[in-house]
Amino acid sequence: MEENRRILTKDSLAKLQEELDELKIIKRKEIAAKIKEAREQGDLSENAEYDAAKDEQRDIEARIEEIEEIIKNSEILDEKTINFDKIHVGCTATIQETKSRKKYVFQIVVVTEVDSRAGKISYESPLGKALMDKEVGDIVEVDAPAGHFRYKILDITTPEK
Repeated sequence: MEENRRILTKDSLAKLQEELDELKIIKRKEIAAKIKEAREQGDLSENAEYDAAKDEQRDIEARIEEIEEIIKNSEILDEKTINFDKIHVGCTATIQETKSRKKYVFQIVVVTEVDSRAGKISYESPLGKALMDKEVGDIVEVDAPAGHFRYKILDITTPEK
């Protein structure tokens, strides 16, 4: 995979496509109506509704551009080619910090699904990168803002298991 390409699962691609469709089909019409209504109120130089609608329009167009760029520069994860003995996107890894012996459980996800409170980390994060393609028993080392850490991989579960 090229360095600047991102991985997407079929589900994450579908969610992005759904959001893109909503923005293009529904939100663009809604904002156009708001802008038209604000213009009809007269003087645009002191029209707060017009300014707010134009700001919202800029935000919508920026998000559309962002989603299109993500989709264009992504690779869809092909589950048929995955070695399920190694950590990959979608896997849940149980790891143990070698010094403190504290255990952690993380699911490796695509960037659009990150939720650190739920233990979902990006495959692009320092820990996610270190874990990718590793097996049970492997030791990974991670340099993080809080210091240098070593983890032993204790278990790997996949959605299919």
